Amino acid sequence: MSKPRIKTMEELSLAIGVSRPTLSRFFQDPTLVKAKTVAKIEKGLEQVEYVPNFFATRLNRKSTRMIGVIIPYLNDLFFTELLEAVEVAAMDAGLTVITQCSHSDPAIEARAAETFMSMNVDGAIVAPLGDHSDQAVYQRLKSRMPFVLMDSRPTTMPDVDYVGTNHAQSTGLITEYLSRVGEPPVFMAMPRVNFNAIERENGYVAKMNELGLKPEVIGAEFVNENWHFEDHGEAVLSAEFAQGRFTDRSILCANDRVAIGALRAAALHGLTPGQTKKGGLRIAGHDDYLLCPYLNPPLTTVAQDTASIGRKAVSRMLQLIRGEVIDDTPEITLFDGNLVVRRSA
Repeated sequence: MSKPRIKTMEELSLAIGVSRPTLSRFFQDPTLVKAKTVAKIEKGLEQVEYVPNFFATRLNRKSTRMIGVIIPYLNDLFFTELLEAVEVAAMDAGLTVITQCSHSDPAIEARAAETFMSMNVDGAIVAPLGDHSDQAVYQRLKSRMPFVLMDSRPTTMPDVDYVGTNHAQSTGLITEYLSRVGEPPVFMAMPRVNFNAIERENGYVAKMNELGLKPEVIGAEFVNENWHFEDHGEAVLSAEFAQGRFTDRSILCANDRVAIGALRAAALHGLTPGQTKKGGLRIAGHDDYLLCPYLNPPLTTVAQDTASIGRKAVSRMLQLIRGEVIDDTPEITLFDGNLVVRRSA
């Protein structure tokens, strides 16, 4: 026989024979209720079909045990991987993650932050769009709850804790490698719209100067503002290859998505990166996008430590929530990248 369906806490209270406040305390934390009553409630729940309202059970709590996360793209597997790391760390800490995507739009990003404030989440972890994010909204967010940045650190938010990659180290690492196995690398940039684009370009230039080599940057300007990274990489390198340029050079792309476009451009021009032991066309990226091993040829890149970034962002968030941070100085945590060599370079 099917169990009777209970829709409200009031109906459940009558069905089990305990008060509404007692039920509320039970769903918040069973240890707040006497063991004898817990046993009665659990036995009663076995006799009915009832799912407690997630938000209703949190309305009167000092802590909702929820944190908000904002990411800039849903169609980027790097952010999927980063979000997974945050969610795993949050679940281990007994937290529920509410995710919002800004879809590369500062207005949507601001609305997501406002949503978190209206939901009274315990804290927010944000991968921001950049200096064009709505600073007034983020100032209000910081005044209302613990707030941690990850992946990107806008110059307009210098007073917020940040967890990300050491781009000087990671870009320098792959620049040095490419300089060792072939001609000095050209940097295939992306438009300087965010922190990472600038930091990686700067890391490349610094390492080239350190090695006594001449930096060469291409693709820093928009070809089409509506294009994604892959389109940008393909368009810029197709134009260069059509003129006979860079066909025997190492090309370091600002990220793996740009590199995917670069590999397509090479294929369209009959070029195969990485086919010689030393020298010749080589294409490399940054991030270790999940599809990199399955490209043709598989992409050489630098892996960001997304697992450590996610864990640290959540652990720092918990420190702030618990009031364990006394110093107002923002904590900046950077993780080194790891070189992943594949056939493209």
